Amino acid sequence: MSEKDHWEHEFDHKWANDAEHKEPSARARMLAARWKHNPPEPVPFRGDPDPVRPRRSGWISTAVVLGCVVAVILLLGYINFRAPY
Repeated sequence: MSEKDHWEHEFDHKWANDAEHKEPSARARMLAARWKHNPPEPVPFRGDPDPVRPRRSGWISTAVVLGCVVAVILLLGYINFRAPY
């Protein structure tokens, strides 16, 4: 076998991926050893959400936004009215 063939065979990823047995990662081995003697407790898929304050209704948010827009318009109008020409 030539050096080039040896190099291609050594780093053939298809051949490595087709292997029947793959060694687990270090993390998988660590967790397997830990869980062998102390298995984890079952956990729900989604935990209970923290209590949150109720959301403001839509019309209150709309009133706040429109009030801010009106305040900005009035402020700009007042500034333009007081500006000397």
